[in-house]
Formats: sequence, C-alpha cells, structure tokens
Amino acid sequence: MDKIPILRMGPFLLVTIQVDLYDRLALNLEADLVQMVSKTGAKGVLIDISAVSIVDSFMGRIIGNIANMSRILDAETVVVGMQPAVAITLVELGLPLKGVYTALDVEKGMNLLRSKISLVEDEDVNEEDDNIPV
Repeated sequence: MDKIPILRMGPFLLVTIQVDLYDRLALNLEADLVQMVSKTGAKGVLIDISAVSIVDSFMGRIIGNIANMSRILDAETVVVGMQPAVAITLVELGLPLKGVYTALDVEKGMNLLRSKISLVEDEDVNEEDDNIPV
C-alpha cells in the first residue's frame, strides 16, 4: 500500500504530495497526519501540493478535515504551492478551506507557521501575566 511520507522539522510536520491522491491514499494521509500531530505534539502542519495539478471535492474536504483536526490538537495547517488551476477549482467547487492558511512556497509557509506559533506563545505569556497576584 502506498504511503505519503510525513517529515518532522522541529515543531512542524511537512508533507509533500508528489502523486495523484486517490481516495484510500487521501484517507490514509488524513489519519497518519492527525496521528503524527498527536504523537509528536507538532504545532504546525505544512502540506506542499505544488505537484498536484487536479483536485476534486473529496480532496478539498480532506485538506479541510486535516486542518480542523490539527487545530483541535493545537496545530495550525498551511498549504503551499497551490497552482492557479487548483485554486480556481476549489473556489468553483465552493470549498473555501476555512482554517487553512496558504503560502506560495515552503519557505513562506514555514515563516507563516513560525509567526502563528510565536503569536500563540505571546498570548499565553500575556495570560499568565494577568494571573499574577498583586
């Protein structure tokens, strides 16, 4: 059975989709990614779809599901490398991918994840400051 590799890069998980995702492979990726987020405590998931030229509504829902499940597990999701035809198709299918951040390439996606994490850490520090007894 095919598997899409999931690489850990510090507090992030990186997935590069290099093949056409058929339904079973997409479902396996979804399950594997969510399990890895939970197991590693990853704070971000970066999905590189630059090699993907065609998406359907099922694939769009899988990406949205990954983002929603990751968010529940305290991780943000960024999709990078989306080709214009893929973006057009997602809009035409009515799949806005709520909760999914996008960036042009992996470098920009990693920077976006880093900024999201630092914002969350800053908010946590500020909340702790509010709880200091006077």
